[in-house]
Amino acid sequence: MEFDPDTLSYNDAGLIPAIAQDAKSKDVLMMAWMNAEAVRKTLKTGNATYWSRSRQAFWVKGESSGHTQKLVDLRYDCDKDCILLLVEQVGPACHTNRMSCFYRAVREGESVELMKPVAD
Repeated sequence: MEFDPDTLSYNDAGLIPAIAQDAKSKDVLMMAWMNAEAVRKTLKTGNATYWSRSRQAFWVKGESSGHTQKLVDLRYDCDKDCILLLVEQVGPACHTNRMSCFYRAVREGESVELMKPVAD
């Protein structure tokens, strides 16, 4: 049975959260938003395509930085309201030049950085 992105559960803005995870290491890389067309584009091209809420436009991960995400597997949760993209990440996933956007943690009540930016 062919998958239809319109069967996912989108919020009032027509968006669904999409979590990108490294397919090999299983590290959580980032979270972004997708609409049904972004899901279609991702499945068709194999390149992670998101919806920018600030620019109101599609963006293909890595189109300007070269830090691309090649789709390995697309999964969705039991409520159909969250997407998990397993990807092959090339270069840092975060716009701060870190491998993951989740580089901060709270330890003993203090905010700590878990990773430094990747050197150019």
